[in-house]
Amino acid sequence: MLVLSRKIGERIVIGDNVVLTVLAVKGRQVRLGIEAPASVPIRRETLTLAGAEAKDRRTLQAPADARMS
Repeated sequence: MLVLSRKIGERIVIGDNVVLTVLAVKGRQVRLGIEAPASVPIRRETLTLAGAEAKDRRTLQAPADARMS
């Protein structure tokens, strides 16, 4: 993991087309602005994990013959 320190207004460029900008720091919270093409999905990790857990629950609840297809 790369760990960087940035001040408000400073930016981090990822690849050729993703830019993170530090917008504000308030206590233990940091506001980030993300510029990326519409084709790049951007999700909070908590939503990604919750979606995976829900999918796992649906798979476990589905009838066995439905899971085989």
